[in-house]
Amino acid sequence: MEISNEDLQRAVSIINRLDQYYGSKVVGQKFLGFSLIVAMITNGHILLESVPGLAKTTAAKVMTEAVNGSFSRIQCTPDLIPSDIVGTQIYNDITKTFDDKIGPVYSNFLLLDEINRSSAKTQSAMLEVMQEKTVSIGGKAYKLPEVFVVIATQNPIEQEGTYMLSEAQQDRFLLKVILDYPDRDAEVEVLNRIEKDVFSDVNPVASVEDIEYLQSLCKNVYVDDAIKKYIVDIVRATREADKILPPELSQYIQMGASTRAAIAFMEAAKAVALVNGRGYVTPEDVKFMRYSILRHRIMLNFSALADGVKVETLIDAIIGKVPTP
Repeated sequence: MEISNEDLQRAVSIINRLDQYYGSKVVGQKFLGFSLIVAMITNGHILLESVPGLAKTTAAKVMTEAVNGSFSRIQCTPDLIPSDIVGTQIYNDITKTFDDKIGPVYSNFLLLDEINRSSAKTQSAMLEVMQEKTVSIGGKAYKLPEVFVVIATQNPIEQEGTYMLSEAQQDRFLLKVILDYPDRDAEVEVLNRIEKDVFSDVNPVASVEDIEYLQSLCKNVYVDDAIKKYIVDIVRATREADKILPPELSQYIQMGASTRAAIAFMEAAKAVALVNGRGYVTPEDVKFMRYSILRHRIMLNFSALADGVKVETLIDAIIGKVPTP
């Protein structure tokens, strides 16, 4: 179904309000704000990686406030168990029965803070939640809200007390964004905003219904067959790097991206097009999110780690070799 100009104008208006609200609370980290909007539009999940204290949690809360959605925050620790997240059965002494108690997972926006500090067993409890958007307790399945976005943060894996996320777990995240330290002026502005207590003023600029509207509109963004073939060619190139990259680069790739990466490329590109006020996808929309789509789906070998080769370097090399339609 073709998207009308009126729909595009309404969508751009909602997105601009979200972007402005984010900018009024969070200093810098513009790509993080953009990525959170893309995740909301696609109803996808996002993984944020950086050292502690770079506004990952703040950004998640700000976006939740912007749409007046329900928000749950779970601080992941090694002793966290699956029932702490998804819920459990509690014995009712009055009725002599077990009642299902859904955990904090039931919300529009779920923040899993420092997800890689939880054990593999607890991490696996999120697989059903993230993929099926349902919670199973006592043999019953409970459907989560229509707008359900998991925002997980993690510290660099070389830090102590962290557990590497499995490939299957990482693949469930639509995007992975890596944050760096702000510049000097940005840090000064952070101090100014803290002093002014800007975070105490909460004024939603949209609603959960607006996000549902953007999600339904995103599904109608046109993707030409040539763009779909371009996406597939990029993903296949990550699996066949030895055929398109020189040996000095292809030797570092242990495993390429799955078909879920192609789906993520298409969904993210649609959202990028919508943010830019268009009802159709261009090759630039696909390229724009290339790092966030592929950096957690391309597995590098030990040689890459030993030689200090970044996955972003390989992604750029692959994108440069795949013909643009």
